[in-house]
Amino acid sequence: MVTLDGKELEALTKHERLMNYIQQLKIGTKLSVRSMAEELGVSEGTAYKAIKESETQGLVNTKERIGTVRIERKKRVSLDRLTFGEVADIVEGNVIGGAAGLDKTLHKFVIGAMELEAMVRYIDAGSLLIVGNRQGAHRCALEQGAGVLITGGFGTNEDVRRLADERALPIISSKHDTFTVASMINRAMFDRLIRQKIMLVEDIVTYSRPVETMRLGETLADFQNLSKRVGGSVFPVLDDRGRVVGMMTTKDAAGSADTQLIDKLMTRNPITAALNIPIASAAHTMAAEGIDFLPIVDKNRKLLAAISRSEVLEALRYAGKQQESGETFDDLISAGFEKKTADQGSEWMYKGRITPQMSGTFGIVSEGILVTLMTQAARGLIREFGKRDHVIESMTTYFVHPVQLESAVSILPKLLEMSRKSAKLEIELEDPNGLAAKAMLTVQLIDPF
Repeated sequence: MVTLDGKELEALTKHERLMNYIQQLKIGTKLSVRSMAEELGVSEGTAYKAIKESETQGLVNTKERIGTVRIERKKRVSLDRLTFGEVADIVEGNVIGGAAGLDKTLHKFVIGAMELEAMVRYIDAGSLLIVGNRQGAHRCALEQGAGVLITGGFGTNEDVRRLADERALPIISSKHDTFTVASMINRAMFDRLIRQKIMLVEDIVTYSRPVETMRLGETLADFQNLSKRVGGSVFPVLDDRGRVVGMMTTKDAAGSADTQLIDKLMTRNPITAALNIPIASAAHTMAAEGIDFLPIVDKNRKLLAAISRSEVLEALRYAGKQQESGETFDDLISAGFEKKTADQGSEWMYKGRITPQMSGTFGIVSEGILVTLMTQAARGLIREFGKRDHVIESMTTYFVHPVQLESAVSILPKLLEMSRKSAKLEIELEDPNGLAAKAMLTVQLIDPF
């Protein structure tokens, strides 16, 4: 007997049975409303609703003259691999051969600054050879299954272009020199490593669990029956197009008659979110608005899924345990600063040295760098004492005197006040000449990480 999440198929609702049926179809299988309705013994309207939801979730695709076909759900693209086409865009290059292979991914780069015989040992299928006007190296790379990036704005001969077309291996010509294109590609890879660590809402939503909803025209009695059946207290309200137009909660229902229409009771213009926003942004929205349930909608406000506060917090805990992938500018700025014990006792203090890379326009440290250092010190203090993360609500900064390069500085964050939802801090930054900068900071806490 087929099961799903420990429940026997017979115990599932009609909608769950249909969704389970679609998920178990082989990729490429055609399906129709009529055939599904006949096979599973449901109405065509119920089958149509399941197909439309499956299309929204990326399980099926409907094309003209072909019909509805089971497809593989597209996952967020792995960001640590570049395609040849993306490389061409990064280096501002022209594709002069093998354009059919632009969608192929590559796993490494080889700089051709050596003799051809030595170069061959480093070139393999799926790599990219970065080289100048060396047509023998171009052909060799293609024969090994690698693409070619020609620097200096040079081209190649017609025979090499034909070989690239035959093997669908791109040849890209860029006006930049070898060092510049290598730097541009490395920067792009570095940025992608950082973005890969950012967890989005789409990474945690569960499509296989339909969201319980209400419709305009239903009554308070319908709300109470639904609440008893599923054990919930908050439900999105949809119009006839499946758009989220309100939220119905127990608080909205208090004191009203059972015959009252929910569109007279519901909270209109509810807070919603998109699939592509970061989890941290969703957590901040839920904390700031005081909500535990967040509908996820598309650009037309049609309901796709929903997430709860507990799911968001669990995702934040998971993300916080992940190993860092690439360093952000904040990481690089604060890398040389260490936590020390202040002379006064158990107070917090960060000590480090101002490096030349932190200089601003006039040869002194940039004010933005000082702000970053103070906010990073505040973050460490809140994480230690509050066991939470936060977003900044307001910050007032005072710059007493310029800080010179190579100066040793100390940063002292002090916690003035902390509640369940917010905190206030005072941060002082001192150099050898005394107090150099000071900030007053108010933050919104976003629950334990």
